[in-house]
Order: sequence, then C-alpha cells, then structure tokens
Amino acid sequence: MPMVLTADLRTREETDRTSISKFDIARVTLTRLNEGGDGTLRYRREVIKRVTEFEDFSVCWDKERLKAQGLVNQVRKVVDVKDSFTRMRQERDSERQERLRRLKEETDAKQRRREGRESLWRRLAALSSMTNPQQRRKALKTVFNELFALDGLTVREAFAITTDEGAITEQIDGLIALGNQDVLAEVKWYAKPLGVEQVSRHLVRVFTHSGVYGLIVSASRFTGPAIEQVQQSLSQLVVVLAEVQELLLLLEEPEASLGAWLRAKVRAATVDQRPLFWQALENTPQAS
Repeated sequence: MPMVLTADLRTREETDRTSISKFDIARVTLTRLNEGGDGTLRYRREVIKRVTEFEDFSVCWDKERLKAQGLVNQVRKVVDVKDSFTRMRQERDSERQERLRRLKEETDAKQRRREGRESLWRRLAALSSMTNPQQRRKALKTVFNELFALDGLTVREAFAITTDEGAITEQIDGLIALGNQDVLAEVKWYAKPLGVEQVSRHLVRVFTHSGVYGLIVSASRFTGPAIEQVQQSLSQLVVVLAEVQELLLLLEEPEASLGAWLRAKVRAATVDQRPLFWQALENTPQAS
C-alpha cells in the first residue's frame, strides 16, 4: 500500500497512540483507497482478498465475534456474486473475441482466395500470347494444378512413371483427388480443335490405370469425332472433356467451385453419357 495513504496515521499512532483507534485507522484507510480510483484498485482487491480469506476470529471481542463472522460471510457472498458476473462477462468477451477471430480468418481466407483466383485468371489468359509451345504447355500445367489446389482439392503435380532402370515410360500432367476418386488429368494446347488421335492417347492411359477417372483440358475446342470417341469409351471408363475457356469463366466467379464443376462433369458423363458438358456452355455450338 502506498505510504502516502497512511503516513499521517502512522505518525499519529507513533506520537499519541491514544488519539487514534484501529477502527479509525481502518475507516480512514478504506475511505482513501475508495477515493483513489483506478490508482488504488490493486490495493482494494488485496484488502477484499484478505477479508474473504480471514478465518481466525479468536482475536475478536466475544460480543463482536459473531457479528464479525457474519460480516465476513456477507463480504464473501458479495464477492462470489461479483466474481460470477465477472466470469460470465469474461466468458462472453472471450466468445465474442473468438467469433471475431474466426470471422477475420474467414474474411482473410476469402480475400486470399479471391486474389489467388484473379492472379490465376491473369496467368491463364496470358498464355495465349506465349509463342514457345513447350514453355506454354509447361506454364499451363502449373496454372492448372495451382487452380485446383487453390479450391481445396488435393493435387499431385506433373510427374513421370519410370522403369526400375530409370527410363521414363509415361508422363502424367496431374492427378486430382476428387473425394475418394483419383482423376488423371491431361492438358493440351493446340491451335486447331483436338481430334481423335490426341484424345485417344489419354483414353489408353486411363484404361491402363484401373479405377481412375480421366480429364482432358484443351485450349482449343474438341472435334465432333473426338467427342464421339470419348462418348463410346464411357461404357468401359470415365473420361470427361473440358476447355480452358471454362476455367477462365469459373475463375471470374468468386464463389464458383472447381470441385463442384468437375463433379458435375463426371455425373453428366456417367449418367447422361455426355463427356463434354458444362451448363454455361450448353448454348455454345461445338466445333466439328
């Protein structure tokens, strides 16, 4: 307790003990602590703590002992009620802070996702200006894999299958985990519509990997015979077709889900035997 609060009381007690009683000292000290505001809050709490912890009433006058016990119990009840309200307020504040924290995290995540989609859209759109086919195809694979990963889908990026001797037997553009279903992806960038020869290679690849689905994404359209070839294979395996234009349009929609988009295409292929399907493109004529 600050000496300044009790210095004069101490002086009186030392110079003329009969001029001041314990009651006077307690009353004056408590009054000053109360009037001290926030500056003496810590000391007021210490006084209350000591009162509520007081157990030995043997030093009290016999006629005052029960009264003292009653008053201490009354203080304890008030403190318990106050502490209960304090805890309730603290719990409410804690819950509020937690809600605000979660809301901020969700808002930040949405902002990062929106910025990521905008960045991927720009990168994907810029590929058309690239003149080197190998560099363009490599860049397309990177953007493609990042796009699905951004939407929360597990993606294994481009990899090669090799023999025990290290010889490469197969190049895989990407492997997408659609729930419990693996989807082998192939991305193509040709100036002309993709034909039977180009799609057949991926059909064979999917056929040799039992249990996987296939996805072919092309920067150009698909020819009619290529679509028919894939459609005929649906009785034996699941392969869906998509165009880069679809991905660009999806990226323009902040809430569009690539997972939902791919599941809709798989459902159209397996149920309706339509390998090239997307609602936004339903009214767009296909190349033949």
